[in-house]
Amino acid sequence: MANQEIEDIVSRALDEAPPRNFSETVDIAINLRDLDLNDPNNRVDEGIVLPSGTGQDTRIVVFAEGETALRAEEVADEVLDSDALSDLGDDNNAAKDLASETDFFVAEAGMMQDIGRYLGTVLGPRGKMPTPLQPDDDVVEVVNRMKNTVQLRSGERRTFHTRVGSAEMSAEDIADNIDVIIRRLEANLEKGPLNIDSIYVKTTMGPTMEVV
Repeated sequence: MANQEIEDIVSRALDEAPPRNFSETVDIAINLRDLDLNDPNNRVDEGIVLPSGTGQDTRIVVFAEGETALRAEEVADEVLDSDALSDLGDDNNAAKDLASETDFFVAEAGMMQDIGRYLGTVLGPRGKMPTPLQPDDDVVEVVNRMKNTVQLRSGERRTFHTRVGSAEMSAEDIADNIDVIIRRLEANLEKGPLNIDSIYVKTTMGPTMEVV
């Protein structure tokens, strides 16, 4: 159940956002403090499944062969085999375009070495190396879960952003998502909530509201 205070703040952000003729995302800006983010151990880099979903399409590409590829075609936006992977390795522009257009990559574990060889320099710096599929994993379940996932990634910056929903969602659903993110963030920071300076929520073109 959503924190009522967070829900009220989200409701204000939605109500005060001017009408737009496109679907706006709802994002939060997270500001950290008292952390040395030059130390990779202190950086935030975690995928979080949102209980109410993202409210928008999440593009997922799967690298797979055989039966796994056939199953992936039911749910993924694109499925690429070893030949397609090799072709991307020879076309840096196509690889960069794919990386920029895709939210998450999934790959059979046996293809990870070749992905590192062909696409590591493109996907690695963008934090988009694939989630490896283990033999017992159901690719359909993994992809469906990732459709409701956002990536919380600070890098070396104390301020970073992530999507928490869309303006078409209810304030309660968005607040549920924010609450889960805050709890996970606090659990992974060295000093918990003391490492959070502030958190703001806003629609794409709307006013900024302080959550924390």
